[in-house]
Amino acid sequence: MSSHGQAGPPWREVVRATLKRGAVLIGTLIGVTLSGAAAGAESTYPSAPVHILVPYPPGGAVDIIARTLGDELSRQWSQAIVVENRPGAGGMIASQALVKAAPDGYTLILVASGHALNPYFYSKLPYGFDDFTPITLLASSPNILLVPANSPFRALADMLAAARAKPGELSYGHAGNGTSPHLAGELLKALAKVDIAAVPYKGGAPSLTDLIGGHIAMAFNNIPESIAQIRAGTVRALGVTTAARSAVLPEVPTIAEQGVPGYDTGVWWGVLAPAGLPADIRDRLARDFRAALNAPAAKARFLELGAAPIGSAPAEFGVFIRTEYERWGPIIKAAGIKPE
Repeated sequence: MSSHGQAGPPWREVVRATLKRGAVLIGTLIGVTLSGAAAGAESTYPSAPVHILVPYPPGGAVDIIARTLGDELSRQWSQAIVVENRPGAGGMIASQALVKAAPDGYTLILVASGHALNPYFYSKLPYGFDDFTPITLLASSPNILLVPANSPFRALADMLAAARAKPGELSYGHAGNGTSPHLAGELLKALAKVDIAAVPYKGGAPSLTDLIGGHIAMAFNNIPESIAQIRAGTVRALGVTTAARSAVLPEVPTIAEQGVPGYDTGVWWGVLAPAGLPADIRDRLARDFRAALNAPAAKARFLELGAAPIGSAPAEFGVFIRTEYERWGPIIKAAGIKPE
């Protein structure tokens, strides 16, 4: 039969069908291109040195952890890991530098517990939680109450008795406003009903130096920063801050078991990147940090420091940060801690 005898489709339908086929083809090509680009981005990352910002001075727990994991990541990636110490303002200086960095995976920050609580202590933070990409919750550890080796306080009860006899005369050092050692001290003051002055430092290491020098009566610090001095006998541990004793210092009683029921707090550390980090790079970083945590040398170092490795997924870490913020709000307000 002649083609003239067949009814062809209306021209509008032909155009629609042609456009539809073209749109599907273009969409497919775009999808392939984007997936290929994402795969390419991950496969080539990192192709340059990666910088890890540390919001505290050298020698502190965050610094030790950053350098320990940096050594492992450097071997994994065959790239240099540059640890940059930018102390001050409870981590705010380093955090502000991080959020201004390009979201390409080449600038990261290793934060401690105080990161989740800084909105309570600094009334005008130049960033919010949404300005970060959570990577992984690395590890946690107790804090510890320390006194100099020549201190007359042999146990927590001795210190509390002196504090009650002379309210406001004793002082304790901590790593900075809003840090976990600061909260550990304020929680003890609230639960034991004592008046002890808080002395902030730019990190735990400087407070430990002043403690050893006899400039402050006591200090709250984390185990990784303190354990070498405890073992050397330059400081004495009066109590750990968690509900259970530390496996690395089992002879040191908890504060709760020494007459302050309900006392339980600690410190955690995690990795963040700037907001807008591509999901493939985020997930690659989370995997690689977990692998670094499980490396034999890193595991041994964390055990030696009294830190328990975790290695959470990015989404879990994001939820954890906001949960910490909400959990500590009522405690901070009840303790009367004011913003700077």
